[in-house]
Amino acid sequence: MKFIKLESRGGNYLVVASNIAWLRTAENGQTNVGMVGGQPLLVTGSIEEVAAKILEG
Repeated sequence: MKFIKLESRGGNYLVVASNIAWLRTAENGQTNVGMVGGQPLLVTGSIEEVAAKILEG
């Protein structure tokens, strides 16, 4: 199981990489991260920055 650290303005998340379903640009330089079987997470960073963290992690 591979965990990815994603930062949020309200706190940080450790997310299982294989549970990420999609990314969507949100407002104020944030990104929504869609989770399999759950609610999306609002994290800081552009969609490109978040995708790079997921791919390198």
